[in-house]
Amino acid sequence: MAIYLGGETVEKPNLDDLTPRQIVAELDKYVVGQNAAKKAVAVALRNRIRRQKLPPEIAEDVLPKNILMIGSTGVGKTEIARRLARLANSPFIKIEASKFTEVGYVGRDVESMVRELADVAVDIAKQGAFEDVLPRAEQNVEERLLDLLLPPSDFSYQTGDDDEATETPQSIHRTREKLREQLVNGDLDDRLIDIETTDRGNATIDFIGGQGMEEMGVNFKDMFGNMFPGKTVQKKLTVGEARKYMLRDEQESLVDMEQITRQALEKAASSGIIFLDELDKVAGRETGGNPDVSREGVQRDLLPIVEGTNVNTKYGMLSTDHILFIAAGAFHVSKPSDLIPELQGRFPIRVELESLTIDDLKRILVQPKNSLIKQYQALLGTEGIELTFTDDAIDRLAEMTEEINKATENIGARRLHTLVEKLLEDISFAGGELEEKQQRIDAAYVDEHLSTLIEDQDLRQYIL
Repeated sequence: MAIYLGGETVEKPNLDDLTPRQIVAELDKYVVGQNAAKKAVAVALRNRIRRQKLPPEIAEDVLPKNILMIGSTGVGKTEIARRLARLANSPFIKIEASKFTEVGYVGRDVESMVRELADVAVDIAKQGAFEDVLPRAEQNVEERLLDLLLPPSDFSYQTGDDDEATETPQSIHRTREKLREQLVNGDLDDRLIDIETTDRGNATIDFIGGQGMEEMGVNFKDMFGNMFPGKTVQKKLTVGEARKYMLRDEQESLVDMEQITRQALEKAASSGIIFLDELDKVAGRETGGNPDVSREGVQRDLLPIVEGTNVNTKYGMLSTDHILFIAAGAFHVSKPSDLIPELQGRFPIRVELESLTIDDLKRILVQPKNSLIKQYQALLGTEGIELTFTDDAIDRLAEMTEEINKATENIGARRLHTLVEKLLEDISFAGGELEEKQQRIDAAYVDEHLSTLIEDQDLRQYIL
């Protein structure tokens, strides 16, 4: 099965065939360690697959077992949830609980996360539908472009009495096919043509549905958008630019948006995943006359969403009964028992993620398919630079990361991004101007470029 993810189409294994052990193996490609958390999410995902095979009357009562991940920042909580969603091809959003405010206050209400999930689900469904009709859309666009380049005209057959020769159908066909060949080869991409396309912008509605209203969950553009359909505008563009506009118009005309929206809502309701980060920030109960928005109030607003309710979105009602909620938090100051009892009960599965060891940090640098070193090697490789890291350089980077995490704020693997970026700053700055294209990073190079940060505590506070 192929799935479109962030600009690339990648092959995905058939989800129905994946056992929990195989799901963990897939997660191992991107996340180092944290086997307990991987096992918990793998079972949760497998139970979803099992539920889909049950009779409807039983499946309706099988609710997802929501998960609470406990661990410091940078240990892999978000990445596990994100990779799980990609593996399952599920609509997924990440949102911080600390952004919510209690109902009655100006700010973001908890139902906004369900509306965002609906948006993501529709975007995924629309992208899939557009990919399905792409060959047909491209063919139609090609014909429309040929009509613009060689407008159909009335013609008559040439006779001996005619003063002027007119084109025959055969000659027009030959000319059109010759233009088609030039069009396919890109020879006409710079020619200017006039096209009609849909104007998708509407300044008035954009102004009414401003960001402030959207934060409160009121989007007037969504509410009244159908009352102001996009108008057709005339544009003068090159053939290359026109092809993009016309292709999107053609794709939209070939798909049934009502069906796409209906399927997207069903997908979000049955397999959506909401990652609720920083839950510990709203744990606890206020005492006294604190005028600020209460954390307990936010928890009580979250409760019906997590328990299961219907939320009104611009596409229709979306049930949250079978959405999987994965919450996370460091819980350094507060603890899970500080949450209101009702909310605690909605996260029956709790896993504690382990702090990263030096060995974990070494593996994070090189083992995942998208490891930091592989990313920099690919980036610099675009300018002909071959970047290599020795084993002792990897060891030294991991040791420095652990040392700094202990001496300052422990941000886990995210510290590696700061150190590696600083380490390769000179090479990245010079880029293709470097005469020596073979760049070897060893422990001595690491010490030379990072030892000052390690030794100077004041400097370290500002840079790291």
